[in-house]
Amino acid sequence: MNNNKDHTAPIILQAGQGRTYNCGAMTAVFKADENETSEKYSVSEWWIAPHSDGPGAHLHEANDEVFYIIEGTITVLIGEEWIDASKGAFIRIPANTIHDFKNTTDTKAGLLNFYIPGGFERDMPAIVKWFEEND
Repeated sequence: MNNNKDHTAPIILQAGQGRTYNCGAMTAVFKADENETSEKYSVSEWWIAPHSDGPGAHLHEANDEVFYIIEGTITVLIGEEWIDASKGAFIRIPANTIHDFKNTTDTKAGLLNFYIPGGFERDMPAIVKWFEEND
């Protein structure tokens, strides 16, 4: 397993392992951070409770995002259009594109997120605090 400093070491995590952040009805589990990937990307799972909103519409000025739906169906905003993306769906969101996601179904849903280049994990303490104060 990676020691979180050596970006040349393999990362081996079992299901549920990683750095967990509770964000209200969402839970983020970070699998690989920028310091493990030479700042090339960050990888995280996002799990959303049934009938729950996501992070809110936002954009990243310098980062592309890739979403891969790993469980359930997630409704994703891309620009001005909402689409339903079910297990196995792949979505690339270019930098400077407004996006959001939510779970409108009766079951938990999850997506795998690739944030390119890395660094998303730097924002997680502030995101967790926001959800604690506004949930």
